[in-house]
Amino acid sequence: MATAVPTNPSSALNVNSPSRFLVSELCELLESYLDSKQVKIVYNAYLFSAEAHEGQKRLTGEPYIYHPLAVAKIMAEMRMDAQSITAAILHDVIEDTPTAKEQIIEQFGEEVAELVDGVSKLTNLNFSSRAEAQAENFRKMLLAMVRDIRIIIIKLADRMHNLRTISVMRAEKRHRIAKETLDIYVPIAQRVGMHKLRLELERLAFQALYPFRYAALDNAVRKNRGNRKEVMQKVEASICTQLENADIESRIFGREKNLFSIYKKMRSKRISFSEVYDVYAIRVLVKDVDTCYRTLGVIHNLYKPVPGRFKDYIAIPKKNGYQSLHTVLFGPHGIVIEVQIRTEEMDVIAESGIAAHWIYKSEGDTNVLPKPNASTRKWLSEILEIQQSTGNSIEFLESVKVDLFPDEIYVFTPAGDIVVLPRGSSAVDFAYAVHSDLGNTCVAVKVDRRISPLSIQLENGQTVEVISTPTARPKPSWLNFVTTNKARSNIRHYLKNLRREEAIKLGEQLFDKALTHYNKTLDDVKQRDINRLLKTVHLNSMDDLYAEIGLGERVAELTIRNLFNLDEVRRPRVKGKWRRQQPLAIRGTEGVLVNFAKCCLPIPGDPIIGTMTSGKGLVIHRESCRNVDRKNALKDKWIPVSWSDHSSQQFNAEVRAQTANQRGVLATLAARIADAGSNIENIVFEERDGTSTTITFMFGVHDRKHLAKIIRNLRSAPNVFKVARTRG
Repeated sequence: MATAVPTNPSSALNVNSPSRFLVSELCELLESYLDSKQVKIVYNAYLFSAEAHEGQKRLTGEPYIYHPLAVAKIMAEMRMDAQSITAAILHDVIEDTPTAKEQIIEQFGEEVAELVDGVSKLTNLNFSSRAEAQAENFRKMLLAMVRDIRIIIIKLADRMHNLRTISVMRAEKRHRIAKETLDIYVPIAQRVGMHKLRLELERLAFQALYPFRYAALDNAVRKNRGNRKEVMQKVEASICTQLENADIESRIFGREKNLFSIYKKMRSKRISFSEVYDVYAIRVLVKDVDTCYRTLGVIHNLYKPVPGRFKDYIAIPKKNGYQSLHTVLFGPHGIVIEVQIRTEEMDVIAESGIAAHWIYKSEGDTNVLPKPNASTRKWLSEILEIQQSTGNSIEFLESVKVDLFPDEIYVFTPAGDIVVLPRGSSAVDFAYAVHSDLGNTCVAVKVDRRISPLSIQLENGQTVEVISTPTARPKPSWLNFVTTNKARSNIRHYLKNLRREEAIKLGEQLFDKALTHYNKTLDDVKQRDINRLLKTVHLNSMDDLYAEIGLGERVAELTIRNLFNLDEVRRPRVKGKWRRQQPLAIRGTEGVLVNFAKCCLPIPGDPIIGTMTSGKGLVIHRESCRNVDRKNALKDKWIPVSWSDHSSQQFNAEVRAQTANQRGVLATLAARIADAGSNIENIVFEERDGTSTTITFMFGVHDRKHLAKIIRNLRSAPNVFKVARTRG
């Protein structure tokens, strides 16, 4: 499709083309940092894309080619390489035209084709919901980004131009795109350090999502700008004079907080606009790191710093590579002013993030793809790890969103290495951040040399030492307090594998017991019957069948009937009676697929029965539980179970005591429970009248004998009228 390009492509344009001015601007911009051969390739991509999109129009009424050219210009302003610009111009041809990937490979090479494919959505697959489609496309894009970081830069530029023209869309679609931008693309731009692009994405999305709030806030900032302008100019002049006196070369300029940041602060702190003090800030650029700290000293001598508001992101950079000194000062007339101090290079990286690598590279070798910084590479490797351990695209999307750009804390290993974590992280998050194997085998933690629970929330500056043992394994309860996606995905991955192993083991037991109803074992069943059964239920192996039975998704008894082609139960008689089903022995330590019902809290010694619950496995009830109705339509899911002879686990029991309403009764009863070797889990009060109180205790017991001992101790206490175990 591509045609020959003249020597000077920026001047040899089709005068009849409606996109000639855009192409001319793009080529002129590219010629400022790319050689003529590379500009020719980009121009060829324009001709190819224009022909592919011939006849297509955007909702604005403009020819479709305007959009890819605008995306390419955004990337050219970041001084991106020729392959990226070429891919930007071609980024919609696979998705929106009949063009095949192979055609792009033939014309522009495999590297460009992979970039275009990485940005293209999955259009030929059927999804059950919009959420699933969005999540799967997001997963495809991020996994492609792991291979080549330029894919996300193209996607962010594409999203920016879409937002610039979003006003022509219907309200519902505007709101959906704006919310998706704030939820996903803004955090990604922040995570890869593209601050300037992030600010525009935030502004445009905020304006599209909340147009009236945006207008009101914009008007308030405009009015406030005049009041603060004189004060800010005075502060800038004072700082400039002091730095000149100290022989420090610098560039100083003011910065206005973006509207969305102001809006978020007002919402999170529930304050009015007049209470937002850091609407304006001053940025000071100097030549090197040493001068940054000298400048800080000079400024602190000029204006007093606000205690606790200094942050050193030079010594400890943010995850996205951002470096700067931040300090907040008491300025003239009591106005609070934020000052940022950084080098020129730090400022470029802060504004452009990962794209800054191309800005510096454009002056040297343009054929070598620059590598992301260490923290970005680590994040990309974590994305691959999450992909391997999550079950579906929606779970993957949620895992990545959790950790995109949280507030951060900085803690130390015993060797003094810094570990950056989201605020609210636990010791388990720290262990997984150091290494997945350490997280999987941790059993305890020392925080600042003191033994602490694994669930402890870590704080800035703490030293954390993880104690592990090779036999330890992740626990389901950890999911209640971990915050990082790496920890959560590793724990879920382990539990998922464990769940399947337990499901297979439990399902095999239930299947074998169902076979005994017919005086048979699996060895008595012919292989062709097993193959027929597996084909009927659409499963590949007996392990898959056992797993479904163990998870409660398939009833063993009904499966046996299917195996023997029985329409109804016909069990052999033993001595004139129906053969009794042997109960399944329960120890209480089986794991995630044997659960004890919270409605009746069974303990060893209680007559019990189990029910297979879909997705949960075997749930154990007391036979006297009101929820046990073995005459209902689900009677095939009830499983006879019994307690094994040995069980070392503690089980929760609930006892209700009616006592006199007198001081000291609770302390007496709690002491008697403790004396019987039990721990109290929960206490609930219910005052019946002015003279009596009902107290419900939940505590741990080993079995019915242990419970009976505690109840006797409580009944013998003074001022106790009645003690009884609660019913299910």
